[in-house]
Amino acid sequence: MVAADGKMRMTDVADTEQLFRLIQSIPSLNAEPLKIWNANVARERIDELEDPEIGIDRLMETYLRKGYSKEWINQRLKSIEIRKDLTDEWENRGVQKGKEFAILNDDIINAWSGLTTKQYKQFKDLKKENLRDNMTNLELVLNM
Repeated sequence: MVAADGKMRMTDVADTEQLFRLIQSIPSLNAEPLKIWNANVARERIDELEDPEIGIDRLMETYLRKGYSKEWINQRLKSIEIRKDLTDEWENRGVQKGKEFAILNDDIINAWSGLTTKQYKQFKDLKKENLRDNMTNLELVLNM
């Protein structure tokens, strides 16, 4: 990888899954809180597999903690449902995930905003954040 001095240096890297597996293997009391948190998250996800409504409730709570209104959350959930229907239809018609989905998404956003998805993210000053999570109710409706 490139170091601060601009030179290439050998280094160890890991993705998120590898980091969690590494933490699980650390025999230290300092790692215990993270191990407990990881086990709790895994239990929550297993519970959600058995009852998907738990996941929807968790999503609602997350959005509320972030300061979104209940009206916006309901609109966002509706947009997720419509988006899923749309992407299912794209897949049924042979559209490939990835680049082809991105092209169609750009077309949708461009139709109502005059901008590409990338330009709209720049307009909203977003880096890694989800664009739809940063849309107003009107933008969500237009995007649907």
